[in-house]
Amino acid sequence: MISVSLPGTTPSSEYYDCRFTVLRAPLGFKRGAELLSDDNQAIHAWASHDQTVIAVGRAHLIPNNSDGAGSDHGGPGAVKIPGFGPLSQPSNRPAFQIRQMGTLENFRRQGLAAKVLTSLEEAAKLHLSAKAGFLQAREHAIGFYQSQGWQIIDEPYLIEGIGPHRSMMKKF
Repeated sequence: MISVSLPGTTPSSEYYDCRFTVLRAPLGFKRGAELLSDDNQAIHAWASHDQTVIAVGRAHLIPNNSDGAGSDHGGPGAVKIPGFGPLSQPSNRPAFQIRQMGTLENFRRQGLAAKVLTSLEEAAKLHLSAKAGFLQAREHAIGFYQSQGWQIIDEPYLIEGIGPHRSMMKKF
């Protein structure tokens, strides 16, 4: 089952447990690194199985005065993630950013991430009037995003403590 929450709501602790387990614990981060300061302003989507959250993702509106750069996570020592050059073009605004996508290992390759991503895209178009989406994909996830219509927009770069990434974009 796929669920979506809109800005102004806070996801459940189970949502954050999944986010931590998939995205932060494998990299040695401590609890709290899965939290972002603007989570209550974001759209969240997740897949559940037997009342357990098994896949997560979030989308937030990129403010008009921002290029999308920011902190990688909410914990101590967060590194800065780069901005998106195409945001300088007014035709790409309003824009949203996908972050914190992940699926528990035992549930991968079942189409859940695609459903979470599609739910985020649809909600961002409907509730944020988004014309474009942006994200920073870990190297191993680039093929997945490309299969969902996202395009690489830059050269590879390293996010310290996380690994190699590529910035990607999708027009709507």
